[in-house]
Amino acid sequence: MSESVKPIPAPKIKNTLDQLKANIGRVIKGKDDVIDQVVVCMLAGGHLLIEDLPGLGKTTLAYCLARSIDCSFSRVQFTSDLLPSDVIGVSVYDEQVKEFVFKRGPIFSNILLADEINRTTPKTQSALLEVMDRGKVSVDGQTYTAAAPFMVFATQNPVDFEGTFPLPESQMDRFLIRMQMGYPDYDKELEILQNSTLRYDSIRPEPVITRKEIQQMQQFVSQVFVEDSLMRYILNIVAKTREENEFRAGVSTRGSLSLKLAAQAAALANGRNFVIPEDITKVILPVFTHRLGLRRQTSDKLEEREIVKGILRKIIDSTPMPV
Repeated sequence: MSESVKPIPAPKIKNTLDQLKANIGRVIKGKDDVIDQVVVCMLAGGHLLIEDLPGLGKTTLAYCLARSIDCSFSRVQFTSDLLPSDVIGVSVYDEQVKEFVFKRGPIFSNILLADEINRTTPKTQSALLEVMDRGKVSVDGQTYTAAAPFMVFATQNPVDFEGTFPLPESQMDRFLIRMQMGYPDYDKELEILQNSTLRYDSIRPEPVITRKEIQQMQQFVSQVFVEDSLMRYILNIVAKTREENEFRAGVSTRGSLSLKLAAQAAALANGRNFVIPEDITKVILPVFTHRLGLRRQTSDKLEEREIVKGILRKIIDSTPMPV
């Protein structure tokens, strides 16, 4: 961390993030747990995959996050004819300067909504790998730095698979968290019917945090203390996923690092500069589920996810927690 960055007390960070959650919660009704996971993912500098049915507020959630942290927002509808240049940008010959000039694509916004990411071809999907991993984009031998903060907010429909290209494991591993929105409860949906509109861009939440503040908070996540016994706890769970016969393969090293990072972000979001076991158990399912696949075939993706969650819960219950 740079010496010029003045430390921010963890309780102050919690207070600021609570304001952010409340601001998003004025639009996304009755989804406090979802908002918590989004904020943890953003704070950790990770990328998010929401796997759920259309029309449940995924786009609105991404837009509200961008507006609330005063960041730029781009939405790309991923289709089978989408090209990498449609996302990254393209070099165009400029007659005035007599040379090719790079025109930046939507990937250079702070929050990129990759809508129905599994409907585009593997070639276009792979165009996101470098920027998701390194925060950089390479075009025609030149390297460009992505916006900061930067977050890919991807969605996919877990039911309609006709004409889709399933994300490879290497791509799934780049997402820090995978989650579902779920239906709102009756009273909250009634409130939505009474007060909301179908157009997400007609919503105007006021920014409550600047992008500079977000960047500063993100720098402190890796400084959150993780005791050695908690690191062993993480590795014990990871080792059991690798020994589980139901899984094709266990959690990767990137996955174990991702769990540690998400737990650090969860601790900081709760006003602490140290991790406790509950921070880890809170984020295990959203961090690990999409990184694990079953050996046997299932009838649909939702069923597979639920089976994986069930096995993970058993692994967590059978692993002694540090005291």
